[in-house]
Amino acid sequence: MFIESNPYKRYRQTQVETAGPLELIIMMYDGAIRFCNQAKGAIQEDNYNEANRLLQRAQDIVDELNFSLNMEAGEIANRLRSLYDFINSKLIEANVNKDPALIDQMVELLTELRSSWSELQHGNKKVALVGE
Repeated sequence: MFIESNPYKRYRQTQVETAGPLELIIMMYDGAIRFCNQAKGAIQEDNYNEANRLLQRAQDIVDELNFSLNMEAGEIANRLRSLYDFINSKLIEANVNKDPALIDQMVELLTELRSSWSELQHGNKKVALVGE
């Protein structure tokens, strides 16, 4: 295992390695939201290469959330898959058109989804939506 020399990165690495499934999902949402907001800032500064990079990172996270779904969980997993597909398509559209308003809409949706997962975490409910 690679040990990071930067103390902050080492702390984040330890956080990820010791997190439970719900915590990881919430961290992924936080990352996607952060990258979207940073991309919006890059667009406003006419730094389109950076905006592209950041939006692609957000898309990668949404893809990972999508791929980690346990589709045997039923209808809610199917609905989440549809939402993740929708978010990804809109992030692509926002990237192509460099559209901050569309990024804001996806941040709002990601924030609502994150909030739902956070409620599950604080309720200590067993979740079968994520494959372990």
